[in-house]
This record gives sequence, C-alpha cells and structure tokens, in this order.
Amino acid sequence: MTFDSNRAWTQASQAVSANREVVLALAGVFFLLPQLVFAIFFPQPEMGTGMSEQQVFAMVKTYYTSILPIMIPIALLQALGTLSLLCLLDTERRPTVSEAIRAGVKGLVPYLVAQILIGMGLGLVVLVIAGVLGAAGGGVGAAVGMAIGLVLAVAVFVRLSVTAPVVAVEKTLNPILALGRSWTLTKGSTARLLGFYALLMLAMIVLMIFGNILTLPVALLAPAEVVRIVAAVVESVMATIMALYFVAVIAQVHRQLAGPAEERVTQTFE
Repeated sequence: MTFDSNRAWTQASQAVSANREVVLALAGVFFLLPQLVFAIFFPQPEMGTGMSEQQVFAMVKTYYTSILPIMIPIALLQALGTLSLLCLLDTERRPTVSEAIRAGVKGLVPYLVAQILIGMGLGLVVLVIAGVLGAAGGGVGAAVGMAIGLVLAVAVFVRLSVTAPVVAVEKTLNPILALGRSWTLTKGSTARLLGFYALLMLAMIVLMIFGNILTLPVALLAPAEVVRIVAAVVESVMATIMALYFVAVIAQVHRQLAGPAEERVTQTFE
C-alpha cells in the first residue's frame, strides 16, 4: 500500500481531537507528570566555565548514574502510555480506557524486549562498521564508518517504526514476530516515511523553540528558581504534546500500511 503522509497527519489530528478528553488524560498521567517530576526535581547540572573534558565527563557520568533509578520507572510509564494510547486510538475496535491500559500492560514486556533488541542490534552494526573502517583507515575511516552506520541505523529505525502498534493493535506479543511484521509493513515506503518523520521532527523542534520564547518574559523578570520551574513546566507540556502526536501519527502510519482489521486477519492466514 502506498503511504500518504498528508492523510496520516490529518487522520492523526482528527483522532486526537475526537478523543480529546481521554487522550489528554492518559497523556497527562503517562507523559506529562513523569516528565514534570523529572524536569523539576532532577535538573541537568550546569557546566562551569573552564572545566576540563575529564571534569565534564565525570559530572555527566555522576548525574546519569544518580538519576538511573528514576529514569527506569519513567521509561516504563512512558512505554505503557505509548501502548495504551495506541490501543485507545484504534478506531476500529474503540476500546475503553481501562481496556486500553490493560492491553498496554499485556504488551509492555514484548514491546520493551523489541526495543532492547533494536538498540542492541543497531549499536552492534554501528560499532562493527566503524571498527572495520577504523582498522583500515584510522581516525578518518572510523568517522566514515560511524557516518555510514548512523545512516543505516536511521533506515532500520524507519523500517521498525511501527513495532509498537503491531504489539498494541495487532496483539503480536512475540517481539521477534512484531519486529518482522513492522519490517514487512514498511517495505517500499522507507523513503516516504523517512521524509515524513523528518518533517515531523522539524515541526517538533520549532515547537520547542516557540516554548522557549514563551518563557523569555519570565526569565527577564522573575527570580531564578521561578524561571527554572516555569521552564520545566513549559518544556514538559511541549514534550507531552509532541509525544502524543507522534504516537497518533505512528498509529495512523500503521493503519495505512496494515489496512483494515479484516485485511490484517486475511494476511495473517495467508
């Protein structure tokens, strides 16, 4: 099936608007609150002027080591929120909120395993290519290898981008089968999907810049602590909006490529 990016965006926006109350409630619980807690209570350390590279590395290492216990539950909540929203936005089945959350819980482990496999596989590919070219061409070869590996990683990410709706909507709980299904669905649409995702990321960057501009009057007039909290709130709201629409877009991408539910069942038995 030919992918239509305009139709995907239009239908994603319509799906969010049609289910605005429940979608915003789920996004608030699974994305906004965790993001807000993280931004307010675990701010990134400020790099002092004149710090050496070793000092910066040590500070970053200490920071991420300290926030690891909070990052793990936040990542789990956001993964559950992603799956629950995908179920809720499945307009063919129209599940209730409780049914969507239960389906999200059921698909959480397979989805996480699939994401881990993607990360490990892509990391290994990048390291192998960079290592081989680095051994042959030194620093220049390693840099070229990293660039080639990153390009391949982006292409693979696009091919596996509908893994989450395959798990949530199609109820494919085997992570290997879910990855394979995503790879099959996106075949022939990689370039269109890549361009669509790139435009979507550009729009999200513009939204974040707009959010930062909104905080400028506060930054000029308010105390530093107030500025930090306001910036955290605005950043969290913007991040939640982006996450919500990205999930809605992925849901519509999957719906286009997979076809109606009846067609998906027929393809399964073929």
